[in-house]
Amino acid sequence: MATTVRRAVLTLPAAPLGPENPLPALRPLDEMHVVDDRARAGLPRDMARQIGYEPLGTVLPVRILDGYGRERTPTGLDAIIIENDRLRATVLPGLGGRIHSLHHKPTGRELLYTNPVLQPADFALNGAWFSGGIEWNIGATGHTTLSCAPVHAARVPAPDGGEMVRLWEWERLRDLPFQVDLWLPADSDFLHVGVRIRNPHEHTAPVYWWSNIAVPEGERTRVLAPADEAWHFGYERTLTRVPVPETGSVDRTYPLLSDFPADYFYEVPDGARRWIASLDAEGRGLVQTSTDLLRGRKLFVWGNGPGGRRWQQWLTEPGTVGYAEIQAGLARTQLEHIPLEPGAEFSWLESYGPLSADPGVVHGDDWTAARAETEQRLAEALPRADVDAAYAAWRPYADTEPGESLATGSGWGALEVRRAGYKLPGTPFAESTLGEQQAPWLYLLDRGGFPEPRRVAPPGPSLVSAHWRDMLETAAAEPLTEYHLGIAQWHAGDRAQAVRSWERGLALAPSRWPLLRCLAVAAQEGGQRDRVADLYSEAFDDLCAERRDDGDGWTAATIALGSEAIEALLSAGRTEDARTVWTGLSPAIQQRGRFRLLEARLLLAEGDRAAGRAVFDEGFEVADLREGAEILDEVWSALTDDPLPDVYNYRMHPKS
Repeated sequence: MATTVRRAVLTLPAAPLGPENPLPALRPLDEMHVVDDRARAGLPRDMARQIGYEPLGTVLPVRILDGYGRERTPTGLDAIIIENDRLRATVLPGLGGRIHSLHHKPTGRELLYTNPVLQPADFALNGAWFSGGIEWNIGATGHTTLSCAPVHAARVPAPDGGEMVRLWEWERLRDLPFQVDLWLPADSDFLHVGVRIRNPHEHTAPVYWWSNIAVPEGERTRVLAPADEAWHFGYERTLTRVPVPETGSVDRTYPLLSDFPADYFYEVPDGARRWIASLDAEGRGLVQTSTDLLRGRKLFVWGNGPGGRRWQQWLTEPGTVGYAEIQAGLARTQLEHIPLEPGAEFSWLESYGPLSADPGVVHGDDWTAARAETEQRLAEALPRADVDAAYAAWRPYADTEPGESLATGSGWGALEVRRAGYKLPGTPFAESTLGEQQAPWLYLLDRGGFPEPRRVAPPGPSLVSAHWRDMLETAAAEPLTEYHLGIAQWHAGDRAQAVRSWERGLALAPSRWPLLRCLAVAAQEGGQRDRVADLYSEAFDDLCAERRDDGDGWTAATIALGSEAIEALLSAGRTEDARTVWTGLSPAIQQRGRFRLLEARLLLAEGDRAAGRAVFDEGFEVADLREGAEILDEVWSALTDDPLPDVYNYRMHPKS
């Protein structure tokens, strides 16, 4: 059959994402992939330089997504199906362009781990993320802020005369447009993926890319890559060079043989073909290969310990198969960012398909033979020269203007194109995509100031790039302008000027709590605990007096500010004030898992350990528990000497 592209609806049990957190993300999230300066000293110079190059300070201007819960209901998700007589790929354009499924029709096998549910969890840089399939991670170290966001999608002509699907968006952490072209030639067992990242600016931009592939973690599943060494990152925040396959007398190429979650970034020799494969007990599975620019390969394992098992259950449903991740990136490790010169671009081609190899060799004791067998089978299924030829064939089509639209992403790219007049052939950001969030910024661009708010509501999202900061600095000094200007200055590292802007805005602001909260974060960064407590108390009181209803926007603001206020007041030893904020929350908010945990901490601070323990005994789930967080363990240990129940055990490294 000829390759076809069609729309479809995929129905999964899904937990709604909920509203955005309206509080600007002034603090850096606790991203796990960090090494300190001393650890960098012993690394290869190019790696150390790229680890130190433009690390992310905050996720501004992106907003945090933490309004989801754990209640799932059958939900229809827009999907795009790309299919020939060999493969069927299911793509979710409303969720970052994730490939949910890659089904090999002749064998009836699913090549990926396909999550049977859509359950957001706090793994992305901005919160909500879900496991499974193939995701496209761009921006900065961590899961992309587009994990649960819509992207643009359209049909475009394919190099073989058929059709391919183009996904594209404007990545806001680095202000870079990118595209992902999905091309499935007729009669092919391999899905080709052409990727391009462009820098339209007059300054060099840091770039990060990792294609993240979830694969089933069977008991005899082995991950193979062309390497004898790897860089091990084990959530103790150290990066260590280790041999492959065995480390500490354990063969780490079998995901279930590790005790704790860990990353293995393979040291692929220069000149070697870039590939990684996950093969089961019968020697069958998925292989990913690429042109040489995509040099990095990685294995992530959850391990077989209670913490890793608990995370697996948290991300899907108990009783379902677990997964590991095989990945491919621009650098050797995910801790690195690579400079992209002004006006330049990075582009490459990846290929995904089935692979079968001799199981006796693949699972034998000779690692060199296992690698050679896998690479030989790959060479027979898809020669390296064919991948290079596919890239050369695709490249002239990267600028082709899209045809029929299949999905619509955000309006942020259209705003940037409108501001700067960028010419981006192949990835149009139409003005028709401009929406409510972009409207005040379009007004600022055209008229030099913000429009008067039509109603009392939490402020909309901020923009922080240098050109927007310049416009804010020359706009009339209205309270809303000072609020957004302070956020842009904070992002730029000018913390003192940000505080001055917020204080100027506070003097005339009809709505004080957004500015008070910004000042509270600034005081917190300065270690002024009592001032932090005072500002948060005042901000929460002001919010309660101002909010007009129990709509999603006001509820999200109350949840976000209430939790921050209680945390700050407990840290300052102001237990009575923390209790006052607690009582100001509605019963529905108090019953959320995040606030049940805060209640246990509040009871502990009040000296009632038995009541705090009772909160744990009654049971609760913190839906937005952050990857690597140990707060449940810490609070439990402060309440009792009993062992931590498995249901609260999310530990990702050995207890020190």
